[in-house]
Amino acid sequence: MKFIHLADLHIGKRISEISMIDDQKYILGKIVEIAEQRKIQAILISGDVYDRPTPTQEAVELLDRFITKLHQLDIKCIIISGNHDSPERLAFGRKILEKSGIYVSPIFDKKLKTVTLKDEYGDVDFILLPFLRFAQIKRYFNVENNNHAIKTVLDNNPKRYKIRTVLLAHQFVTAFGKSPKQCDSETLSVGTVDAVDVDIFKDYNYVALGHIHGPQKIGYDNIRYAGSPLKFSFSEVNHKKSVTLVELDKYGKAHIELIPLKPKHDMKMLKASINDILAQKKVDYDYMHITLTDDAVMDAMQKVKTVYPNTMSIEFENSQTNVLNIPMLETSKSFDIKSFFEQFYDFQNGQPISEEMKKLLQENNMYEEKIYR
Repeated sequence: MKFIHLADLHIGKRISEISMIDDQKYILGKIVEIAEQRKIQAILISGDVYDRPTPTQEAVELLDRFITKLHQLDIKCIIISGNHDSPERLAFGRKILEKSGIYVSPIFDKKLKTVTLKDEYGDVDFILLPFLRFAQIKRYFNVENNNHAIKTVLDNNPKRYKIRTVLLAHQFVTAFGKSPKQCDSETLSVGTVDAVDVDIFKDYNYVALGHIHGPQKIGYDNIRYAGSPLKFSFSEVNHKKSVTLVELDKYGKAHIELIPLKPKHDMKMLKASINDILAQKKVDYDYMHITLTDDAVMDAMQKVKTVYPNTMSIEFENSQTNVLNIPMLETSKSFDIKSFFEQFYDFQNGQPISEEMKKLLQENNMYEEKIYR
């Protein structure tokens, strides 16, 4: 049985108000090409299919095109919901979809769905464990904590004897007390989720995890986070994105291959002066975070975008930014916004605000308000 393990597609995601939908369309197209070339029998998507519970029309249409193409190629698709998904919306029409080889985790009601596919050696069971919160599980079982809750759910949905079994799960899994490597784009959503110990998954032939954006094994070679197919924050610039290709042999051993993915636009960080940037002859369309070393640059974003049109953010780093102190809000019950803004401008740009700009702000009543704690 040969299948591809994906997760954390986050279809419809926006970064710095830039839609990633074209990049996602491109990378999903590349994944379809890999699946066709490598004669894949199934694609697993381990949660966070969409970036938010109410996906945009563009996001829904893109997923529709993706699974339709898989159906045309006779490639099965098995999907579970993640913490970014609405399990109710994702499961809509799932019984009809099953007739086309698209299997989606149902709304949790104590039992987990199992999808059975066949190869030349017999059955392979795929058990679908969507993202579950402790409160959802406690409705059905007397459980003490999140680890106990997930273990209880699995114990009440046992794997079949001597049948090769793959588990899809979207949880924060730790290996013997050690957390997986994380990045900024997942800290907020993962940070409040109780950890699950990897040992409760050790009896499955392969565990297809979602939730963490960096591809990595956790505890055992056959228990893996696929990682996201694209970079979703500048903390991921050093990630090597990939497709996880898994082949289960007749004994149930998982042979794993990571196939690199090259995006339409990469995500990079650059530290340079504005003159060094403008001296470049070639326009670069990758997504950029620029750190300018100049004391001040007027219309910095506009100038940088002549070379890097897809710049997402700019910051300054110079001698001034390391020595100037901005008053903290806690130091007084109120303070004059005019004084605060002028100090902040000096801090950010390395030079005092001009009289012309002061006049412009005053004429537009920008100094009329006071800020209170």
